[in-house]
Amino acid sequence: MIRLNMPSTANTLPSEARPCLTRRSFLKQASLGAAAVSCTSVTQMVAQKKSSNPNHDASSQRLSLNQLYAWEKLGYGMFIHFGMSTFLGNELPDGKAPAAMYAPDRLDVAQWVSVARDAGMKYAILTAKHVAGHCLWPTKNTDYSVTNSADKTDVIEKFASACRDKGVLPGLYYCSWDNHNRFGSQTPSDPTGWFAAYTTSRYQTFQTAQLTELLTQYGAIAEMWIDIPQVLGRGYRTFLYEQMASLQPGTVIMMNSGISAQDKYDVDYAWPSDLIALERSLPSGPTFNKWRQIEGKEYYMPGEVCDPIGKQWFWVEGDLPRADSALTMQFADCKARGVNLLLDVPPNNHGLIPESSIRALNRLRMNANI
Repeated sequence: MIRLNMPSTANTLPSEARPCLTRRSFLKQASLGAAAVSCTSVTQMVAQKKSSNPNHDASSQRLSLNQLYAWEKLGYGMFIHFGMSTFLGNELPDGKAPAAMYAPDRLDVAQWVSVARDAGMKYAILTAKHVAGHCLWPTKNTDYSVTNSADKTDVIEKFASACRDKGVLPGLYYCSWDNHNRFGSQTPSDPTGWFAAYTTSRYQTFQTAQLTELLTQYGAIAEMWIDIPQVLGRGYRTFLYEQMASLQPGTVIMMNSGISAQDKYDVDYAWPSDLIALERSLPSGPTFNKWRQIEGKEYYMPGEVCDPIGKQWFWVEGDLPRADSALTMQFADCKARGVNLLLDVPPNNHGLIPESSIRALNRLRMNANI
């Protein structure tokens, strides 16, 4: 999860929440030149009071205000980063590891969802495909998936089924930065770096086909999370948004707008989207301004803060949950500022959420009265 513009110290979360080597640190080098980059951003609507006015005109957007309000009422969800990176100890693999390296020996997807439910979370979002390019379902579009791995479980099917059984709404994450299934694309990890990254039409056909599988084979998906949307380009991104919406009209679509307080919304980077991501960040003001004026039209765009329970997105041995006080403050700040909290709780290399994370979530539920 990367974003060009880095947040100010005042708007970031405590330093103990920061990773040592992640997509965020990878991008620091690129961010040094960010001031010279011309970003297309739009003026934020100052009148936050409009967000509670059901008579405000939101006819420009696909989803109704009631649908977006319902998503906001969920409030608290679990991000689940699990996949090839869990077994390589590297958040940004080069995509060259054999599929057999993915090898959980006690995989229990239902446990993940039970932990989310018991923590008071209303929805969960699972990484179907991350930077490594390895897929957690038996996709027909690449052999780099669970089909050829040590454990062949269709994790997406198990996840969606467990969510239905346990009353948690399922969501899926899909990364557009793919170091394995490139089809001639230039990824941010190539020598030319972030600013020259792009995807080819062949890759875009591949991504469309994979998202079509995910949105037609596993029942209703509450939220579809697309990471690194900038490399897709505005034209294909618009097509992809419309394609996903046509397959599941009720799905809330997130194009990750990244590490920022999101005082301004970068159209070139992430539009169109139903939500605004605040990766490892909090709104800069006492409330999050949800009404945005984009290309002459007004849109109601709720915010979603996403951050790991520890320092890393994927499980790393020794990466323990942050202090109870930090997690409680983060939850309270999100609630007070009117944004959802999507807290990442990664399973370990056995395929289980560690007991240390479960205990931290239980304490958070008690301390925050969730």
